[in-house]
Amino acid sequence: MAEIVLGLASSHTPQMSTSAEFWKEHAARDERNAQLLGRDGRYHSYDDLLANADPGLAGELEAPVWKDKFDRAQAAVGALARRLEQAAPDIVVIVGDDQHELFGADGVPAIGLFTGERLWDLPPDAEHFARIPKDIQRANWAAHADAPDSYPVGAGLSQHLAAALTGREFDVTVMSAQPQGRSLGHAFTFARRRLHLAAEVPIVPVLLNTYYPPNVPGPARCWRLGEALRAGIESWDADARIAVFASGGLSHFVVLEDLDRAVLAGLAGGDGAALGQLPADMLRSGTSETLNWITAGGALSGLSFDLLDYIPAYRSPAGTGVGMAFATWNRDRTARTEQETAAR
Repeated sequence: MAEIVLGLASSHTPQMSTSAEFWKEHAARDERNAQLLGRDGRYHSYDDLLANADPGLAGELEAPVWKDKFDRAQAAVGALARRLEQAAPDIVVIVGDDQHELFGADGVPAIGLFTGERLWDLPPDAEHFARIPKDIQRANWAAHADAPDSYPVGAGLSQHLAAALTGREFDVTVMSAQPQGRSLGHAFTFARRRLHLAAEVPIVPVLLNTYYPPNVPGPARCWRLGEALRAGIESWDADARIAVFASGGLSHFVVLEDLDRAVLAGLAGGDGAALGQLPADMLRSGTSETLNWITAGGALSGLSFDLLDYIPAYRSPAGTGVGMAFATWNRDRTARTEQETAAR
């Protein structure tokens, strides 16, 4: 039977793939955002947030602080990449959100699986690239290759999971052919682009709709989905080593430290009940990617959670930025590699 040998989770924000000197450009984009999710679970303009911001945030915006946080993020990503290489999985199951990349106005499933043999990362063409904000352009290397890039898919496992999840009363949309002109999303390319997953290792993308209401699964359902994924993986009749990777999160585009720390505590304790009670209105916008972590937490709750780092990466006096987080789940509760320790 298949065996889960490793769990990983990482933020994938462009902010951690552009050096700290460019963080001001990300902050300038926030100033134009009229829907910044605040600590009250409501959307606000940048000016509204700034008017009520903690003056103490000024200390978070100094160049040495930004450089230290950027360096910590790179160290954590490096530790995750080494841990992934050491585990040598046969397949990586990636829980991520599709942001109108494979899916669009013609259909956004709550839960999707791709059961074909191969997916393609299609970098934006010149016209599309020119419309992307400059700060996002600088981080494009972490999302896309320079030319179309092929990703093998663990079709056998994906097909098995589609049946296993359906058997547990999860309604899954199955896609076996990539729509013309649509790309594998950045949540899924991140494993290769930043964690250096070898090109020959198949992935199984679990496409979770976190961004687009009304069919966004709630946190309790995401935890149960994770439990069903674990059962499905472990019931697959194949001698395969499986890694599970949660891509994205935590809070953004406003840093919500209290929420992030509550999520990390719930994951550390394997407390699906507590995570399931998180208010849905706080899990919207970019912060909705927390649902990817909760889903992975359900799949990995029998393993030991190890938080490599949590970095509240503020980039403006209004409190905008990203709660960057990096973690592993390990089979041995006492195991921690030298590299992981160094990432702290």
